[in-house]
Amino acid sequence: MPLEMNREVFITCAITGSGSSQDRSPHVPRSPKQIADSAIAAARAGAAIVHCHVRDPESGTPVRVPKLYREVTERIRDADVDCVLNLTAGMGGDLVFGSPSSPLPLAEGTDMASAEERMEHIIECAPEICTLDCGTMNFAEADYVMTNTPGMLRTMGAMMTGLGVKPEIEAFDTGHLWFAKQLVSEGVIKSPALVQLCMGVPWGAPDDLNTFMAMVNNVPGEWHWSAFSIGRNEMPYVAAAVLAGGNVRVGLEDNLWLEKGKLATNEELVERAVTIVESLGARVIGPEAVRERLGLTKRAPR
Repeated sequence: MPLEMNREVFITCAITGSGSSQDRSPHVPRSPKQIADSAIAAARAGAAIVHCHVRDPESGTPVRVPKLYREVTERIRDADVDCVLNLTAGMGGDLVFGSPSSPLPLAEGTDMASAEERMEHIIECAPEICTLDCGTMNFAEADYVMTNTPGMLRTMGAMMTGLGVKPEIEAFDTGHLWFAKQLVSEGVIKSPALVQLCMGVPWGAPDDLNTFMAMVNNVPGEWHWSAFSIGRNEMPYVAAAVLAGGNVRVGLEDNLWLEKGKLATNEELVERAVTIVESLGARVIGPEAVRERLGLTKRAPR
């Protein structure tokens, strides 16, 4: 497949994530107000989509509490800047095993919830997009497994479709794209689907360009896709994604640094991404153009 540069690019900013980054940078937002304020600043800087998790306001620990999502949602929607709201539905599928000699009982940190519980805040907040992590994989955190069974994904995908919320398929490896295509063929998810290619996350797809292009080549031509890498390769992947025909994601979920020795804010990461996109000769598009492209409808919470 030849490279076909994307000339009209949307930027997603992943505001805070579910990793243990809260004590590694003072810019990682914790409270709903901090998360919303950071999302609003990112939108002003050029992010058409803001992707949000929530955290315990005191400890900064990632949580999945519907009332926190509700507050974040309302603050963002009440702002004087428009953006497409994308909430995670990825939490609630965490298995942490004991030692190899004694894997059971499951260890502290395990959080396995029903499809209905994982979707509770999506039902209440009615975002335009929510994520669907389209597979199970080992993470490089002790014996933690991100668990998303075929049955769970079919159930959650059908709930998203029924709610009129666009699933963003988060693909961490080629097999995740294979199953996403299966979900579309079954009618669980509508085509054209939306995909986020998640590169460089141990132990998913490494972020070398050969693997990246294998991922790109497995996305059906009529689908919409975006990509990111983590850490120091975040900004190089802004260029790589645009050159390969996709859209881009940046944000503190994926990388804490603007440059060596300088911790970033979400706003600064978006500004840097805008500079890269425009330097390539492409144009950054806003939320209304994204809604038209992806077929999204902005709604009020229930």
